[in-house]
Order: sequence, then C-alpha cells, then structure tokens
Amino acid sequence: MTVEDPGASGTTAPTPEEVGAKYDQFGDMLAMLLGSTALHIGMYAPHGESPSVTTLIAMADLAQDRQTEFLVDTIGLAPHEHLLDIGCGTGGPAVRLAERTGARVTGINVSKSQLARCQDRLTAQGAAPGLAERVDFAYGNAMRLEYADAAFDAAWSIDCIPHLSDRSAGLREALRVLRPGGRFLFTEFALRGTPTDEEVAAFTRMWSCPPLTPFAALIGELQQAGFRVESVRDMTANAALCGEVMCVLYEDRRGEIEERFGKEALAYTDPLMAPYRSFCRNHMDYYLLVVRSPEA
Repeated sequence: MTVEDPGASGTTAPTPEEVGAKYDQFGDMLAMLLGSTALHIGMYAPHGESPSVTTLIAMADLAQDRQTEFLVDTIGLAPHEHLLDIGCGTGGPAVRLAERTGARVTGINVSKSQLARCQDRLTAQGAAPGLAERVDFAYGNAMRLEYADAAFDAAWSIDCIPHLSDRSAGLREALRVLRPGGRFLFTEFALRGTPTDEEVAAFTRMWSCPPLTPFAALIGELQQAGFRVESVRDMTANAALCGEVMCVLYEDRRGEIEERFGKEALAYTDPLMAPYRSFCRNHMDYYLLVVRSPEA
C-alpha cells in the first residue's frame, strides 16, 4: 500500500514497509555506489567552504586546488627565492606559488599548447599586479635543462618525473641547477605487487610513461644523484581515488569526448580504462618527496 503525495502530482510516497523492502533488496548495491560505512551523504567538501561542489568534475578541481595549496605550504618558498617548476602543466601551481609567496618562478614544459595556456594565466583579467615580472614560462626538457649550475634556490616537479624516459638523468639535472642546500619537491609513482601485462600497458599508455619501478629503486637513484632525502609522504589514497574519478567521469562524459576529439579517441581509450583502473587500485603507490642538494 502506498500513500498519495499531495505535493507531487502523479506520484506516490512509499510506505515504511516499502522503504524497508527497498533497502532489503538494494541496500548492498547502494553501499557499492555511495559507500558502506554509514549509508549517508559524505562530506566531500568541508562545510562552509566556497565554492560549493556538486559535481565530480568540480570535486576534482577542488582536489587539485587543495593539493596545490598543500605543496605551496610544503616547499616553504621565501619571497627572495627563485624556483624552477619542472613540468609546469598549464601554469596554475606556478602562478599560485608566486601569488602566495612573492617569490620568482620559472616554469618549463614540453607541451607548446600548455605553454600557451601558461601565458594566458599571466595576462588574465584579475591576475595579481607584477605577476608577469616574477613568473616566466619556457619550453624545456627536464632531462637536459638549459640553465646554469646552481641557478635556482628550489625546484618542484608535480607529476612530471613519471614521464621521464631517464629518471636518473632528470634527477641529476635537478641537482645540478640547485644551489648548495637547495630543496627539490616532487611527486612520483611506484610499483606495488605484480600487475598483468595488460594493466602495465594501460597505465603506461594513459600516463605516457615508462613502466613503474618499486619505491626502493627511486630511493637508490636519488642517492646516486647526490640528493639527501628530507621527507617522504605516502599519498597513494589520493592517487587511487583520482583514478576512480577519472574512470567514472570518462563514462559520464563519453558523449562530450566523442564530440570534441572524435571516435578515434574513444577507440584508443576504451580498451584501456578497465585495466588502468585495476592497476591504479592494486599496483600503484604515489609519494611526495622533499630532497636537498648537498651543502657547499
């Protein structure tokens, strides 16, 4: 039996028995989609924060902004210092770092389209006064930096190191351009367990990167390069959740992707999503490291 709902024409409100029966039948499935610790809406965005987040893509944007703020806090750049942003993406973190610290930032990238977006940030309406005098962007290869020895007080590299075909060369170059005692903040993936060949191929194609290595291999390369490890933070949970969100958004926005990039993009990506998601869940670790060059 159901009760008529006077506030919604043509609909009925469920009885308590029907609500109970629905949860008896589909409660476990709901837990698979909503979360199983409480079966209520979670606090994806802390209350009172602005802007409010109501979509997955907005949550992803907020997560990136939070990560940027955390990295700015972690690097601790002083106003008189000059930082090299290795693999600067579209320039958002570099600009935010300069805005918050008053320091100089030089960003390099191998993507010409991303460099154009970096320049747009410097001239955008609302950009901080004097920002263009303290931030510059240029084409640059992380494994062969075109800067003098000891040219920078600090450096960071957010999700760029995984792309390098010769990680050791990239680490040596970062060390070379840092002044004595200079700090280098970077993020890197590490391999966990034994993935299938299909999972490895999916991850490397999605990320345009060589196969991952265990975390111990990275520590060995840092020591060989001459860096001293100052801190290591395991951020695997964030990377795993990011992989989940990516896969859900891919399915949700499939029509938009086809319209913008064509069927060829879907044909390339479709076979990768399931093994990529499995790799992110079961075989990928993610670390934030702060290391220092030797003192003079």
